[in-house]
Amino acid sequence: MARRKYVVGNWKMNGLTASLDEAKAIFAAAAEHPAVDVALCPPFTLIGAMAAAAQGAAVGGQDCHSAASGAFTGSVAASMLVDAGAGLVIVGHSERRDGFGETDADVKAKAEAALAAGLSVILCVGEPHAVRESGAAIDHVLAQVRESLPDDFDRSRLAIAYEPIWAIGTGLVPTVEDVAAMHGSIRAALSERIGAGAAELRILYGGSVTGDNAAQLLDAGDVDGALVGGASLTAAKFVPIVAAAAALAG
Repeated sequence: MARRKYVVGNWKMNGLTASLDEAKAIFAAAAEHPAVDVALCPPFTLIGAMAAAAQGAAVGGQDCHSAASGAFTGSVAASMLVDAGAGLVIVGHSERRDGFGETDADVKAKAEAALAAGLSVILCVGEPHAVRESGAAIDHVLAQVRESLPDDFDRSRLAIAYEPIWAIGTGLVPTVEDVAAMHGSIRAALSERIGAGAAELRILYGGSVTGDNAAQLLDAGDVDGALVGGASLTAAKFVPIVAAAAALAG
């Protein structure tokens, strides 16, 4: 079945109020490519203002807590993201798993909390370089998929993002064949879990995606879009990725 291309920018811990001009430029350009779903995930402080300027595009959070409320200083609940204007959230990003010690169980709980609050979810999985070099990358990633996936979910509100950790921000990119093999394996694992409905889920690739390599990566088997880091901070770098996705969408 045909799945709409989905290009998501993760601004990470970047962006102040002045950065909204870049977001507005991105949204204006994205509106010229209606066949592609586009979203930006800025720091929490910018969600409200960015959502107001989104021109129909989606704005999301970069993380949420698994609890609905409580004594969790510095954390953000899924309902708070919704209240701020977000429509989606990223969970399980490698920088959360590695830097903050989040487990598959943590990621699953966050995904379930986000879905319960009405958000769509981008659930990230990926392997470090040592695992890739050992030949166990696919097994490692599929274990994350199986253990992080919510028990029950609306297939229209969940996407998987495969991000080889060693390629994030390094300029290193797996071969197109490696990306296609991983995405195909993820699709097969999803099929085992939820049956034919797995064909509806979008699987994004994240790892040093640029305007130069986007067309080739997005045309690989079972690659339905991109989760973009540094290149999403400016319209000049992000819009060519959206345009590449639009060209493939026909």
